[in-house]
Amino acid sequence: MQASRFTLNAMARYKPVDRNPRLLPVVLSEQIQPGTFEFALDHLVDHELDLSALDARFKNDEVGASAYDPRVMLKIVLLAYSRGLISSRVIEHACLHNVQFIALSGDSQRSYTHIAKFVRELGEQIKPLFTQVLLTCDRLGLIGRQMFAIDGVKLPANASKERSGTHAELLHRAARLEKAADKIISLHQSQDSSTQEVDVNVQRQARIDALHKEAQTTRDFVARSSRRLNRKGQELKTNITDPDSAKMATSKGVIQGYAAQATVDSSHQVIVAADVIGSGSEQSMLVPMIQQSNVVRAEHTLITADAGYHSNDNIAALKAGNIPAMIADNQMRQRDERFKDQGKHKAKADPLYDKRATGQETPIRLYRPSDFTHDPSTNTCICPAGQHLYSNGSHCVVNGRTHHKFTGSKSSCGSCQHRRQCLRYPQRTQVRQVALFVKNQPSPHEATELMKRAIDSPRGRQLYSQRVGTVEPVFGNIRHNKRLSRFTLRSKAKVCTQWNLFCLVHNIEKMAHHGYQ
Repeated sequence: MQASRFTLNAMARYKPVDRNPRLLPVVLSEQIQPGTFEFALDHLVDHELDLSALDARFKNDEVGASAYDPRVMLKIVLLAYSRGLISSRVIEHACLHNVQFIALSGDSQRSYTHIAKFVRELGEQIKPLFTQVLLTCDRLGLIGRQMFAIDGVKLPANASKERSGTHAELLHRAARLEKAADKIISLHQSQDSSTQEVDVNVQRQARIDALHKEAQTTRDFVARSSRRLNRKGQELKTNITDPDSAKMATSKGVIQGYAAQATVDSSHQVIVAADVIGSGSEQSMLVPMIQQSNVVRAEHTLITADAGYHSNDNIAALKAGNIPAMIADNQMRQRDERFKDQGKHKAKADPLYDKRATGQETPIRLYRPSDFTHDPSTNTCICPAGQHLYSNGSHCVVNGRTHHKFTGSKSSCGSCQHRRQCLRYPQRTQVRQVALFVKNQPSPHEATELMKRAIDSPRGRQLYSQRVGTVEPVFGNIRHNKRLSRFTLRSKAKVCTQWNLFCLVHNIEKMAHHGYQ
């Protein structure tokens, strides 16, 4: 029976599949179907947005060649970003072969240079465009104004982190490059001639020229650029390729990049503010991100952000502006009884990623103040090794908080077997000092103390727990669905333009799903 069934199937006849070229009637307007992202984008650009600022860039009313319509250029770029197409050459290819791109552009074939130039020079027009789209989302009822969540995502820049450093480090790198070039010349002179001498000479000379050029580029950059300083006057590292970017620590290592910021409404996850910063510290972005969202923010809108945005100055500014907010601090989880047993998991190995090099030893956990035994009645302190420390300050005050300071003796610390576990730098540090703060003392900053009480309350924890579910899916959509794994432009202004374009794509998707049907 089974053999006969196989024989029967072998005799079946099917319709032929013909993939040869043919001329088909295609109505471009019918390719843009209602309810799709393309329909929402086409309707929005043609009927909702005021693009007079883009029109003002052209002065060819009477003379000069005709220009590409900036409305069509904007549609092409936003449609490409929604498909994960970032390269201008890839976008040009899509305009020639993809029916959706051909329909939106009206079959006007643009070169990759025009596309790249449009994105690069969008500049000051991107913020007004973002605001107009945001107001359209508000008109469609997509902004609830109950809670705004602020967060950031670190993305690599179009720059090499090997070309970063302070001015002194960059000059040292230039000297090393020249030394490497001289070493190649010496090696060549010491070797005998061979049958491949001409080819070797060409390769070595090209390498020598590249090293000298890189060294000269580094010296020229140091000569014409000023030092980057932080608020404390300390010099920051700068990058030769993109000076606005910075080195940032991530869970997967150090990158040279930007921290893209977004303020997201909790109702439909619409982005109400977007910006970038070339620094790993995000504290300075809290107030500016709130100010950018003032277009749609109400007085009762709750602002939430993680501990990266917490500072006493920021909390004081929120209190002075009468802005309701839940800003976490670094000790929030330690005060939460739900995380009291989380310490046992820190000793476990990371199953997803281990940043230690092969053969590197596990870092030693240093003794903390909680490992020291303090008896206030006798004014004594005993270290984990069982040695007594002497008191050298019983009412010391740091940042408004009182603590008791103890110091070990040279005789007990010098020969102690616990030096590597007790001192961060046992080679140059002689004795251990420990500061034991008075427990449960109020913060000297009233606004910060009020914020801690609010976020530690059951209602505060419930509200703050909504932050992750509000902002993280937005970053997941842009990074993974839209494939923004790194910025392709250079300088903060251009990177900000690219980030705002991707945020526009996200908001227009929300309009397509909930508004333009």
